[in-house]
Amino acid sequence: LIQPLINLIHEHMLEQPVLHADETRVQVLDEPGRSAQSQSYMWVLRSVEQPAVLFHYAPTRSSDIPKQLLNEYSGALMVDGYEGYRAVCAAQSITRLGCWAHARRGFVDAKKAYGPGGTGKADEALAHIQALYRIEQSAKDKPPEARLALRRAEATVVIDKLKQWLDKNMSRIAPKSLLGKAMYYLNHQWPHLVGYLEDGRYPIDNNPAENAIRPFVIGRKNWLFSASQRGADASANLYS
Repeated sequence: LIQPLINLIHEHMLEQPVLHADETRVQVLDEPGRSAQSQSYMWVLRSVEQPAVLFHYAPTRSSDIPKQLLNEYSGALMVDGYEGYRAVCAAQSITRLGCWAHARRGFVDAKKAYGPGGTGKADEALAHIQALYRIEQSAKDKPPEARLALRRAEATVVIDKLKQWLDKNMSRIAPKSLLGKAMYYLNHQWPHLVGYLEDGRYPIDNNPAENAIRPFVIGRKNWLFSASQRGADASANLYS
């Protein structure tokens, strides 16, 4: 009954200049050709302007799914480091934005390894990233043009210092250590992470998508699984 409304929400999404995207696992017991233990996925899109949230069930995490969801989309897409979005961004010239919250988490994990009261290089990275978030906090109520001007005046300085720190220290850290992994993520995602400096409408992280998907994740802890693909589709529609 609500599928026409879902279709309209999807059309609305594709007209937006900026979208968030994320995905989370869901178990569906009765899927043709698959065991009941197989992992399927619930994908979510969230718009920045004129906010809306769209859930979409798929039996796979394949890059084919964002190709379907974002067919003919040509705006900016904020995602985490999952490379399943690479193909659609390249094919449709979508501006891919990287999530500073994900970059920060790696350094938070590295800092925890120092133990209570311990300090190290992770603290240096965190200080720079926290400075970026303080700038965003001061700019959150400004119009996009003013937000962009503030970012270019203040955030670019912080980002330049962080990049110098990364280039200086990356080769000195064991790549498989927690700090090394955090540095690798930061370096690998760098072109996407700095993309938010190009437009005042662009977000600094993908937290809005994670917040949108949270009710589904909390629900999953209670109901555990969907019995069928039809049920998973219904869940997607009702969570939208």
